[in-house]
Amino acid sequence: MPRLPDARFAIALTAVSLIGPLSIHMFLPLMPAVKEAFGISSAVVGLTFSVTLFVIAIATLLYGGLSDRFGRRPVMLIGLGLFLAGTLMAALSVGIGMLFAGRLLQALGAGCGVTLARAMARDTYGADGFVRIIALLTAAYTLGPMSAPLIGGTLLDFFGWRSVFWFAFAAGCAITLTAFLVLKETHSGRGKVAGGFVRSHLRLMSNPRFLAYVLQSGISSGTFMAMATAAPFMMKDLLGRSSTEFGLFFLCFPFGYFCGTFVASRLTRRVRLDDMVLFGSAFTALAVLVQSAFILGGSLTALLIFLPGFLVTFGQGLAMPNAQAGAIQVDPALAGTASGLGVFVQMMLGALFSQTYSLVANGTPYPMVAVTLVGGVLTLATGLTPTLMNRRQRRQSAGE
Repeated sequence: MPRLPDARFAIALTAVSLIGPLSIHMFLPLMPAVKEAFGISSAVVGLTFSVTLFVIAIATLLYGGLSDRFGRRPVMLIGLGLFLAGTLMAALSVGIGMLFAGRLLQALGAGCGVTLARAMARDTYGADGFVRIIALLTAAYTLGPMSAPLIGGTLLDFFGWRSVFWFAFAAGCAITLTAFLVLKETHSGRGKVAGGFVRSHLRLMSNPRFLAYVLQSGISSGTFMAMATAAPFMMKDLLGRSSTEFGLFFLCFPFGYFCGTFVASRLTRRVRLDDMVLFGSAFTALAVLVQSAFILGGSLTALLIFLPGFLVTFGQGLAMPNAQAGAIQVDPALAGTASGLGVFVQMMLGALFSQTYSLVANGTPYPMVAVTLVGGVLTLATGLTPTLMNRRQRRQSAGE
């Protein structure tokens, strides 16, 4: 059992987790400006956002499996290097093609962040302390999404859209240096995973409980991503608000997630993991339903966009740390692979929901309502599944 590390370890893991928000959330307020700068359509600029989620999703599969075989630290450092190269390319881009390529490379590197941070936390704290640690780590991680759109919007208003990528590059350099100096190897069983890359993933995907956990995380993330993708266009085009105002209002999203994960970390020893997943799923579904009812009734204000968004992400904060911990603990020998596969599903569904909204966007709030309503219903259905499985197992045990 590894000796528990000092606070520097947790701080470094949190810093590495911020690579994701630097790739995803900081780009949100730039989308209208990039659309105007390169003279592209809403669908194309939406693709420059959703491609990040797609590539991160695919990359997490590689990072999780490779880290089980070759160790967490070297794989993480390679990913951070790719992130820096892609961010620099995006900052220097002279056309949409170069920007798109930079975003691809940036996302390929960013896939290492949360995947390997979770795996290293699982290596270090073991099964007993992992649920609490991942809740606290996730709560700290929300500082990235909380601050990234505000920073991005402010930089955009004062210095232009390229300044956002230069900021991300500087932050990435600091994070990479911190990881290099502080994070040591945590995976003592590297190179011992049996069955090969494909077989390891199939072993996890054949487990219905694992599928329920990762689908819940993925669909709830997709619901949020559709709302987050729609928000800057509704704020700018329908409500006439500035990018800085969008960044300020956007704080409601990550602050709700922060509050949810904080509550989850406090309740984890008193409320069962599957119950927390169900409670959070129900909260998210109810918030989407209330928002949709008001919008379909003819109302649209900034608060109507972001206050229900706060409740959606609060439900995510309750459910996701528990769902993620449950997925990783299904098969402890494949913790890195499970972490990567879980993030893959989360990012892939997030990208799918985001791009679906971009494709059907028509200058009204109704496409967002349609996409998020579907997401809310599916979030509740997948969140309920582990509880139903537990009840069935108890009935079967009682009948024996």
